[in-house]
Amino acid sequence: MNMEDVQISYGMNGLFSIVVVLLSIILCWFVLQELKLESFMRHPRGPKARLLLVILAVVLGHSLASFVLDYYNWTRMLTAFVE
Repeated sequence: MNMEDVQISYGMNGLFSIVVVLLSIILCWFVLQELKLESFMRHPRGPKARLLLVILAVVLGHSLASFVLDYYNWTRMLTAFVE
């Protein structure tokens, strides 16, 4: 494998990781929209509540994406084990 192939491979892995993380955050955002914040906050539709939802979406989305990317990498390692 030459240097150009390695660079393309790293670039594709980076792009794949970015897409997975962003899609995970978006998925968590939509899921968190179903949360009933009325029992936890005084102003559930205010800017502080929205900021809390954004932070929760990023944290949960990053955790979900880490799991998905780890699982993907583990399955790629298993193919090398079988060969």
